[in-house]
Amino acid sequence: MRVVSGTTSLVFAFLVLLQGCAENSLALKNQTQALQQQQVALQARNTELQARAADFDRNNQELQSLLAQTRQQSKIIEDQLAAVREQLSTATTQLAQVRDEKQLTEKQTEALMASARKRAGAQITANSSLQKNLSTMNLPGIEVRADGDVIRVELPSAKLFQMGSSALQPVAGGTLDMVAAELARNYPQQTIGIEGHTDNEFIQTPGVGDHQQLSVARATAVYQYLVARGQIPANRMFIVGHGSNHPVVSNATAAGRERNNRVELVVYPEKAAQ
Repeated sequence: MRVVSGTTSLVFAFLVLLQGCAENSLALKNQTQALQQQQVALQARNTELQARAADFDRNNQELQSLLAQTRQQSKIIEDQLAAVREQLSTATTQLAQVRDEKQLTEKQTEALMASARKRAGAQITANSSLQKNLSTMNLPGIEVRADGDVIRVELPSAKLFQMGSSALQPVAGGTLDMVAAELARNYPQQTIGIEGHTDNEFIQTPGVGDHQQLSVARATAVYQYLVARGQIPANRMFIVGHGSNHPVVSNATAAGRERNNRVELVVYPEKAAQ
């Protein structure tokens, strides 16, 4: 009986062991399945993240491309803006030059019209009234001559202006002051024309214009100086630019061209209106 009872106990214990193993096996199986499911889920999640990373990469590339295009367009716009600014600056400079030329033309027209009015109603004196004072003119080194009804004071451009320009030299003031003083002393009431003349050589100085423009500009510079100094009233003077149309000698030589480059102060017999 004890043998049977022991055997029964062993069998029971074995069965219990088998049941425990079965339960453990089932638990392990369940855990394995759970782990496999987690692995599948993780793989799916990883795939999803990789897909999103790829989308982000594509979006980043597109943004980089858009940024590069935007920078290129910005550079083009900046270049265009710089070109527009340069054009505006050039147009502003040209407009200022046109305004200056317009003012100069208006002044010349006004002076010529005033001269015409003066001549129409001026008092004419005998030619001898001008020529009798010619011998008293004290202008060393300056050509002074009678020319029909008028007296011409010939001022070489080389003594007045910078080469190829209408800008007065610093030493020009002394010459103009001396001439103005003599004219005021000998012809205190007469009308005085300021005539610009040039030779026929090609003008190489940029911005000067042609011979006509240069002669007008030089005559204007002398007029403005004399007015500023106050020795000859503005209402007694007018401006004329002859260009190269009235040479006093031939332009065939350098000496001839130098003499033809001149400004003449022309004393007319007409007395200026008071």
